[in-house]
Amino acid sequence: MPESSRTPILKAENVTKRFHQVVANDAVSFDVMPGEIHCLLGENGAGKSTLAECLYGFLRPDSGRIFFEDKPVDVNSPAEAIKLGIGMVHQHFVLVNNLSVLENVIVGTDSAGFVLDLRQAEEKLSALCHRYNLELDLKAQIWQLPVGQQQWVEILKALYLDAKLLILDEPTAVLTPQESQALFATLRQMTAEGISVILITHKFNEVMQSDRVTILRKGKKVDTVDTNSTSKQELTSMMVGREISLTVDKPAADFGETVLEVEGLSALDDRAHMALRNVSFSVRRGEILGIAGVAGNGQKELLETIIGVRPSTSGSIRLSGEDVTDSDPQAMLANGVGHIPDDRLAAGLIGSFTIAENLVLGSHRDPRFSAHSFLNFEGIASFGKQSIADFEIVAPSHQTIVDTLSGGNAQKVIVAREFEQSTTCILANQPSRGLDVGVIQYMHRRLLEKRSDGFGILLASEELEELFNLADRIAVMFKGEIRSILPVGDTNIEEVGLLMAGHEASGTAPVH
Repeated sequence: MPESSRTPILKAENVTKRFHQVVANDAVSFDVMPGEIHCLLGENGAGKSTLAECLYGFLRPDSGRIFFEDKPVDVNSPAEAIKLGIGMVHQHFVLVNNLSVLENVIVGTDSAGFVLDLRQAEEKLSALCHRYNLELDLKAQIWQLPVGQQQWVEILKALYLDAKLLILDEPTAVLTPQESQALFATLRQMTAEGISVILITHKFNEVMQSDRVTILRKGKKVDTVDTNSTSKQELTSMMVGREISLTVDKPAADFGETVLEVEGLSALDDRAHMALRNVSFSVRRGEILGIAGVAGNGQKELLETIIGVRPSTSGSIRLSGEDVTDSDPQAMLANGVGHIPDDRLAAGLIGSFTIAENLVLGSHRDPRFSAHSFLNFEGIASFGKQSIADFEIVAPSHQTIVDTLSGGNAQKVIVAREFEQSTTCILANQPSRGLDVGVIQYMHRRLLEKRSDGFGILLASEELEELFNLADRIAVMFKGEIRSILPVGDTNIEEVGLLMAGHEASGTAPVH
């Protein structure tokens, strides 16, 4: 960070934002220096994105002041933020798929006017790409670009408008490790030129590449610290308010017979495009097979096809040697397979039902919960109370409506149900997505307990660190295919990252 100027480019003083009775930001104050990467760190619901949206004009603070370039500003809209020189790249891109890169960048800008000056805009964008060593086809339509390049389109939109401060919300969520490294190298080039960056991320290896970190907890600022004077452990403790172990204690493997075998499996996505192409692998009892890949490369369709909510077009699925290809979810449940879907609210729970009711979904005909076609409400209530205790679900009672639970406690309801119902195999798709550090630690412990109990576990995760901590082998998916299956001890994040991007990595094991 340059020492020539100690005047912050941005300063927030006592920014408060409420949503009815919920205080999302509670008198938060922090500043950002010119040429600085400043990280906002906190658990889900800590107020990071709300604060960023107040700075960018999506939201208006209820009280407090914002200064930009040492002047008080009232940012009422993103358009006003852009005029000031504040750009923001959201985790979910705001791009028009059937427009070109060039058109996406300039549409909506003052330079667009009634007639787009494409030549002048193309010259400026080409200069920006050359400046930051970006290889980007400006005439390509967005849908033709890989997701990593789509993110650069979003960043170019801000740079095209001469942003002095760039807000990045979870910028590497859709990137391979190599793309993440390239992004941070470019960010460092930008900060050397005086551009400031506010970085919102939950990945500690990225947090540690910032200059300073402001920690938020339950809407309040805990502290701002110099990154080079702290550690991941200290930041975690400040973030959650207690000591959290960042290490995962994985017992030695004790593999049994093959429990799940997939051979030549193919399936279509929701748009009738090929999502899975000739996928083959096996999972043994006592083993966690990790599925690595950038979002949208077939992980979701793979687990949905196995569990029976998506039909296959070819191939077979065997469970303990028995052919269960295209069995419906109820039959898979009867065969002892549990499923943790990637979207817990849309696919895993009925939000208007109670905890107890959600816990018996799919097993309501069990003699414990029904008799003679009538539900046994006493049995359901008893099971609900016991599950709340066993799975550490924080809720007033078993009658609590699931929609009122936090994300972590809603996920625990799914885990409690699926772990209780399953007997052989667990399919877990992004089980720690959007969860707080403490709940992630809890999820990891529960999955490893099931591994020790002799379950076969198929774990799809976009967090490579999670896969390397939990999995015994990692299968890498790219465009619906499994590129390789690697023992965790024989590979590294860089090699897996190359495979995730569609490249060949030297010394990769054959798919089996």
